[in-house]
Amino acid sequence: MKKILLVEDDASLRENVEELLDLSGFRVFAAANGQQAVEMAKIEHPDLVLCDIMMPEMDGYEVLEQLSSCETTRHIPFIFVSAKTERHEVRKGMELGADDYLTKPFEEDELLNAINTRLEKAEQMESAFLERNKAKKKEGDIRSLNELKNFFDDHGVSTTYKKEQTIYSVGDHSNTIYLILKGVVKCCRLDEEGKELITTIYSADDFLGFTSLTEHTPYEEYAIAIEEVELAGIPKVRLKSILEENQNVSLELMNIMAGDLAQIKKQLLQMAYSSVRKKTAQTLLMYAKAISKGNQKVLKIARSDLAGVAGIATESLIRTLSDFKSEGLIAIENRNIRVLDKEALENVH
Repeated sequence: MKKILLVEDDASLRENVEELLDLSGFRVFAAANGQQAVEMAKIEHPDLVLCDIMMPEMDGYEVLEQLSSCETTRHIPFIFVSAKTERHEVRKGMELGADDYLTKPFEEDELLNAINTRLEKAEQMESAFLERNKAKKKEGDIRSLNELKNFFDDHGVSTTYKKEQTIYSVGDHSNTIYLILKGVVKCCRLDEEGKELITTIYSADDFLGFTSLTEHTPYEEYAIAIEEVELAGIPKVRLKSILEENQNVSLELMNIMAGDLAQIKKQLLQMAYSSVRKKTAQTLLMYAKAISKGNQKVLKIARSDLAGVAGIATESLIRTLSDFKSEGLIAIENRNIRVLDKEALENVH
């Protein structure tokens, strides 16, 4: 039951309005002057104040000022009821923060409509405030990288890409950070001769799209779905806010990014100095880890993609795969590859 504080010095009118509100399903607290009203509001915390202006001891304007200056009563909807109809009087009441202004005499429906309208608006505002606080609290409660990933899954914008579809291109502005929910993504650059070089392979549970959190730096590489991909995206500014409030998560994310950089450096050294056999073996292992999370599952990878990561010609890669098959290190099933001996591949020179 909604509570209404009725402030009216005219006893007859006060009793009539009190009876009307009571019959309309409200719980009414009545005050004969402004001083009583302020004390009663701080004790009862009504859902709405219905207040006359011209009263002894403390007028309605002072009542509104007193309630507005108190933290516990400042958000209570306030309606003035007065016989003063001059425009400047109405404007003064609204400028002080009143939600509505009714002039006496008024119809019953007019009063009830004004009350119900203000109560509904107050409920909507409170609901919106709680939702904002709930979302803010939820973001502030993220304490680990796993919780951050759950946040992406729950609140990120979901998008899907078909095999070979471009997710973003060189020069696109990096306004969104993604979490890969399903599938595999390759990030690539073109060398001076237009040859595609795969820089990184990302799979489910990996983040995608990092450039800078402080600036909208354009992408310097492009990302393509190797197979059907589902992403959850969060605006970069929102992620930045989350990380600023959660230092532990920021550190975990930095560790991941540092690991990615170390892997890229290792891959570059491998491409520069390793033998064709070692490049092929390490590339197979990298794909196995990224795509199948270390399990011996079928790798549905184009030979050109493998060659792009290894930094060798496709023909050289195909010959080496054939050698590995003969040696029992891998199995080739149609166009797919299955790693049979992970340890042996790790020791290839």
